[in-house]
Amino acid sequence: MPSIEEARILILATDGYERSELRVPLEELTKRGATVSIASLEKRPIKSWDKKDWGDTVDVDLTAADVSSTAFDALVLPGGQINPDLLRKDETAMRVVRDFLASGKVVAAICHAPWLLIEADALRGRKATSYPSIKTDVINAGAEWHDEKVVTDQGIITSRSPEDLDAFVAKIVEEIEEGRHERRAA
Repeated sequence: MPSIEEARILILATDGYERSELRVPLEELTKRGATVSIASLEKRPIKSWDKKDWGDTVDVDLTAADVSSTAFDALVLPGGQINPDLLRKDETAMRVVRDFLASGKVVAAICHAPWLLIEADALRGRKATSYPSIKTDVINAGAEWHDEKVVTDQGIITSRSPEDLDAFVAKIVEEIEEGRHERRAA
Protein backbone atom coordinates (compact mmCIF):
# COMPACT_ATOMS: atom_id res chain seq x y z
CA MET A 1 0.00 0.00 0.00
CA PRO A 2 1.74 3.18 -1.11
CA SER A 3 1.47 6.28 1.00
CA ILE A 4 0.29 9.34 -0.89
CA GLU A 5 3.83 10.72 -0.60
CA GLU A 6 5.10 7.78 -2.67
CA ALA A 7 2.19 7.61 -5.10
CA ARG A 8 2.50 8.14 -8.84
CA ILE A 9 -0.74 9.46 -10.29
CA LEU A 10 -1.71 9.94 -13.92
CA ILE A 11 -4.27 12.48 -15.09
CA LEU A 12 -5.63 11.71 -18.57
CA ALA A 13 -7.19 14.69 -20.35
CA THR A 14 -7.39 16.62 -23.59
CA ASP A 15 -8.66 19.99 -24.77
CA GLY A 16 -11.91 21.00 -23.10
CA TYR A 17 -11.26 19.55 -19.64
CA GLU A 18 -13.09 21.36 -16.85
CA ARG A 19 -10.33 23.57 -15.45
CA SER A 20 -10.99 23.02 -11.76
CA GLU A 21 -11.42 19.26 -12.20
CA LEU A 22 -7.85 18.94 -13.46
CA ARG A 23 -6.17 21.78 -11.54
CA VAL A 24 -7.51 20.97 -8.06
CA PRO A 25 -6.48 17.27 -8.09
CA LEU A 26 -3.14 18.19 -9.70
CA GLU A 27 -2.36 20.83 -7.09
CA GLU A 28 -3.80 19.05 -4.04
CA LEU A 29 -2.26 15.64 -4.75
CA THR A 30 1.10 17.26 -5.54
CA LYS A 31 0.86 19.27 -2.32
CA ARG A 32 0.38 16.01 -0.41
CA GLY A 33 3.58 14.62 -1.92
CA ALA A 34 2.33 12.55 -4.87
CA THR A 35 4.07 12.68 -8.23
CA VAL A 36 1.40 13.67 -10.74
CA SER A 37 1.82 13.40 -14.52
CA ILE A 38 -0.52 14.50 -17.28
CA ALA A 39 -1.13 12.42 -20.39
CA SER A 40 -3.07 13.42 -23.47
CA LEU A 41 -3.60 12.42 -27.08
CA GLU A 42 -0.66 14.56 -28.21
CA LYS A 43 2.40 15.92 -26.38
CA ARG A 44 1.42 19.59 -26.46
CA PRO A 45 -0.27 21.93 -23.99
CA ILE A 46 -4.00 21.26 -23.62
CA LYS A 47 -6.61 23.98 -23.14
CA SER A 48 -9.14 24.04 -20.31
CA TRP A 49 -12.79 25.01 -20.33
CA ASP A 50 -13.41 27.45 -17.49
CA LYS A 51 -17.11 27.90 -16.73
CA LYS A 52 -18.36 29.46 -20.01
CA ASP A 53 -15.29 29.88 -22.18
CA TRP A 54 -11.82 28.58 -22.93
CA GLY A 55 -9.37 28.95 -20.07
CA ASP A 56 -5.66 28.45 -19.55
CA THR A 57 -3.50 25.55 -20.67
CA VAL A 58 -1.53 22.86 -18.89
CA ASP A 59 1.58 21.10 -20.16
CA VAL A 60 1.41 17.43 -21.08
CA ASP A 61 4.09 15.06 -19.80
CA LEU A 62 3.42 12.09 -22.09
CA THR A 63 1.05 10.84 -24.73
CA ALA A 64 -1.61 8.24 -24.04
CA ALA A 65 0.28 5.96 -26.44
CA ASP A 66 3.31 6.11 -24.09
CA VAL A 67 1.36 5.31 -20.89
CA SER A 68 1.95 2.07 -19.06
CA SER A 69 -0.38 1.51 -16.12
CA THR A 70 2.47 -0.32 -14.35
CA ALA A 71 4.24 3.04 -13.89
CA PHE A 72 1.37 4.56 -11.87
CA ASP A 73 -0.74 3.90 -8.79
CA ALA A 74 -3.90 5.70 -9.91
CA LEU A 75 -5.69 7.29 -12.86
CA VAL A 76 -7.66 10.53 -12.53
CA LEU A 77 -10.17 11.51 -15.22
CA PRO A 78 -11.35 15.13 -15.11
CA GLY A 79 -14.67 16.00 -16.67
CA GLY A 80 -16.13 18.82 -18.64
CA GLN A 81 -18.35 17.95 -21.58
CA ILE A 82 -15.75 18.21 -24.33
CA ASN A 83 -12.79 16.37 -22.78
CA PRO A 84 -14.37 12.98 -21.96
CA ASP A 85 -16.37 12.99 -25.18
CA LEU A 86 -13.17 13.34 -27.22
CA LEU A 87 -11.28 10.78 -25.13
CA ARG A 88 -13.97 8.10 -25.28
CA LYS A 89 -13.77 8.15 -29.09
CA ASP A 90 -10.00 7.59 -29.05
CA GLU A 91 -8.91 3.95 -28.84
CA THR A 92 -5.49 4.80 -27.38
CA ALA A 93 -7.06 6.79 -24.54
CA MET A 94 -9.56 3.99 -23.95
CA ARG A 95 -6.72 1.46 -23.78
CA VAL A 96 -5.25 3.50 -20.92
CA VAL A 97 -8.57 3.51 -19.08
CA ARG A 98 -9.12 -0.23 -19.63
CA ASP A 99 -5.55 -1.06 -18.54
CA PHE A 100 -5.98 0.81 -15.25
CA LEU A 101 -9.36 -0.81 -14.65
CA ALA A 102 -7.95 -4.28 -15.32
CA SER A 103 -4.98 -3.63 -13.02
CA GLY A 104 -7.13 -3.05 -9.94
CA LYS A 105 -5.52 0.34 -9.41
CA VAL A 106 -7.54 3.37 -8.38
CA VAL A 107 -9.54 4.99 -11.18
CA ALA A 108 -11.25 8.29 -10.31
CA ALA A 109 -13.72 10.04 -12.65
CA ILE A 110 -15.58 13.28 -11.97
CA CYS A 111 -18.49 15.10 -13.64
CA HIS A 112 -18.85 13.85 -17.26
CA ALA A 113 -15.73 11.63 -17.06
CA PRO A 114 -17.80 8.55 -16.10
CA TRP A 115 -18.54 8.48 -19.86
CA LEU A 116 -15.07 6.91 -20.15
CA LEU A 117 -16.02 4.25 -17.60
CA ILE A 118 -19.24 3.61 -19.52
CA GLU A 119 -17.27 3.22 -22.76
CA ALA A 120 -14.99 0.73 -20.98
CA ASP A 121 -18.08 -1.15 -19.67
CA ALA A 122 -16.77 -0.72 -16.12
CA LEU A 123 -19.93 0.43 -14.34
CA ARG A 124 -22.26 -2.54 -14.82
CA GLY A 125 -23.37 -3.75 -11.38
CA ARG A 126 -21.42 -1.02 -9.55
CA LYS A 127 -22.41 1.99 -7.50
CA ALA A 128 -21.52 5.31 -9.12
CA THR A 129 -22.38 8.96 -9.43
CA SER A 130 -21.85 11.62 -12.10
CA TYR A 131 -22.93 15.04 -13.23
CA PRO A 132 -26.74 14.92 -13.13
CA SER A 133 -27.13 15.37 -16.89
CA ILE A 134 -25.49 11.99 -17.56
CA LYS A 135 -27.32 10.14 -14.77
CA THR A 136 -29.41 8.23 -17.34
CA ASP A 137 -26.25 7.24 -19.26
CA VAL A 138 -24.75 5.85 -16.05
CA ILE A 139 -27.94 3.95 -15.18
CA ASN A 140 -28.26 2.62 -18.73
CA ALA A 141 -24.67 1.34 -18.43
CA GLY A 142 -25.86 -0.85 -15.56
CA ALA A 143 -24.75 1.20 -12.56
CA GLU A 144 -26.68 1.98 -9.42
CA TRP A 145 -26.58 5.81 -9.50
CA HIS A 146 -26.34 7.75 -6.22
CA ASP A 147 -26.71 11.51 -5.74
CA GLU A 148 -23.69 11.83 -3.43
CA LYS A 149 -20.47 13.89 -3.47
CA VAL A 150 -18.34 10.83 -4.03
CA VAL A 151 -19.15 7.15 -4.57
CA THR A 152 -16.57 4.35 -4.48
CA ASP A 153 -16.96 0.76 -5.61
CA GLN A 154 -13.87 -1.48 -5.49
CA GLY A 155 -11.44 1.39 -6.09
CA ILE A 156 -13.49 3.05 -8.83
CA ILE A 157 -14.24 6.56 -7.59
CA THR A 158 -16.91 8.76 -9.13
CA SER A 159 -17.94 12.28 -8.21
CA ARG A 160 -20.57 14.77 -9.42
CA SER A 161 -19.08 18.22 -10.04
CA PRO A 162 -16.49 20.86 -9.12
CA GLU A 163 -18.41 21.51 -5.89
CA ASP A 164 -17.39 18.00 -4.77
CA LEU A 165 -13.65 18.31 -5.44
CA ASP A 166 -12.55 18.29 -1.79
CA ALA A 167 -14.35 14.98 -1.18
CA PHE A 168 -13.10 13.62 -4.53
CA VAL A 169 -9.43 14.35 -3.74
CA ALA A 170 -9.75 13.02 -0.18
CA LYS A 171 -11.22 9.76 -1.52
CA ILE A 172 -8.41 9.43 -4.08
CA VAL A 173 -5.85 9.70 -1.26
CA GLU A 174 -7.75 7.17 0.87
CA GLU A 175 -8.13 4.64 -1.95
CA ILE A 176 -4.48 4.92 -3.04
CA GLU A 177 -3.35 4.25 0.52
CA GLU A 178 -5.63 1.19 0.65
CA GLY A 179 -3.71 -0.27 -2.30
CA ARG A 180 -4.70 -2.40 -5.25
CA HIS A 181 -8.34 -3.49 -5.51
CA GLU A 182 -9.41 -6.92 -6.66
CA ARG A 183 -12.29 -6.21 -9.00
CA ARG A 184 -14.94 -8.54 -10.21
CA ALA A 185 -15.67 -8.23 -13.89
CA ALA A 186 -18.22 -5.55 -14.64
